[in-house]
Amino acid sequence: MNYLAHAYLSFGDPDILAGNIFSDFVKGKKKYGFPQRIQKGIDLHRAIDRFTDDHPATATAKQFFKPAYGLYAAASIDVTYDHFLAKDKKIFAGDELQTFAETTYKQLQTVEEFFPERFSTFFHYMQLQNWLYNYQYAEGIFRSFGGLVRRAAYMEDAGPACDIFLRHYEELNRCYADFFPELKAFAFQMFNESEIGKLGNWEIASSTNVER
Repeated sequence: MNYLAHAYLSFGDPDILAGNIFSDFVKGKKKYGFPQRIQKGIDLHRAIDRFTDDHPATATAKQFFKPAYGLYAAASIDVTYDHFLAKDKKIFAGDELQTFAETTYKQLQTVEEFFPERFSTFFHYMQLQNWLYNYQYAEGIFRSFGGLVRRAAYMEDAGPACDIFLRHYEELNRCYADFFPELKAFAFQMFNESEIGKLGNWEIASSTNVER
């Protein structure tokens, strides 16, 4: 999942949100340098990513991007899912997406002292360009595909991703609809079990099979 989903699946907790949002900027044992609750956010992010990668709907969605992008199909799906989440009126009705985006930026600012150096610059542009809100628009998704190209070693052109997104829009939307409610239930279970201390090791717990 991409940034909007990781923010949403932090359930309003600023420390969990921080780890969940910047987990990709924290490698290996460096996570142990953060406060415990931010570590739990990092582990939640990684559990969400594993659940997403293993879900049958994601396997279906990847097939649209694989001919053009191979292993980078998964990253393209992450961006695509954020679009459909932003458009999901069961979750963000009316002006709720804008309110959620503004609240998320403010919550992240409260833990800015813990940002990895590279994420500090990243967050500046996320907020300046209001990525979380603009994922609802095709232009915002195209910009995200462009960002993938800039960061990926073997992804040279965002054009095919944009074309695939538009051509298979309805099929990709169905994949999101089949997948996201199950991901939300899984992430909420992980969040709650951590809150009441039932999980001593999230990384072990998150690798177990979850009934879908």
